Amino acid sequence: MSLVYEEGLGFKHEMREKGAGLVFIISAPSGAGKTTLVREVIRQLPGLQFSVSFTTRLPRPNEREEEDYHFVSHSVFQKMVEKNEFLEWAEVLGNRYGTPRPDLKKLESEGIDLILDIDTQGAKKVRNEIGQPVLIYLLPPSLKVLRERLINRGVDSLEMVKFRLSSARRDMEEAGGYHYVIINDSVEEAVEKLKSVIIAERCRRRKHLILEENKREWEEKDG
Repeated sequence: MSLVYEEGLGFKHEMREKGAGLVFIISAPSGAGKTTLVREVIRQLPGLQFSVSFTTRLPRPNEREEEDYHFVSHSVFQKMVEKNEFLEWAEVLGNRYGTPRPDLKKLESEGIDLILDIDTQGAKKVRNEIGQPVLIYLLPPSLKVLRERLINRGVDSLEMVKFRLSSARRDMEEAGGYHYVIINDSVEEAVEKLKSVIIAERCRRRKHLILEENKREWEEKDG
């Protein structure tokens, strides 16, 4: 564990280089920019791992196997469902998406935090499977901006854009049940906010360990 002495405060605190076995769930309407945000935060903040979901849909031109998704057949996906290998799974527009079960004890021992990119319904299922995940909802600045982003990325038809906007309106109603809400108006600012949330939650998880370590040190110095 990496610690640093803060002069003027008189105690040690954990640096941010190591995770604490936490699970962060990030939900957002399609087109809100969560993929870009998550990738940038993982690049900047050590001790984070992205949970790569499984899907039966075909990959898009810019998507990579094992980086964006694990692309599998319907039969392979069904076998995984039967073996209870998913934390949650759902069918969307004829395609299946599933979040694999993580080894949380291993992640904690290795100092890794896990980021899950799932929708609000999937988040509810995961909460029943995992104790106290950290829920973060990413909002676009407005529905108008979201519409522009969906059109500009050139992936969906206009009918699909309308469908996604309608789904976004319903989805945003669930944001009040999340621990944090971040507006993705500026990627740089959103990245800093998400990093702050992760660091704060790591400190909260380890506060008893930090206090015990510093208590022993104070006793040794005073003794």
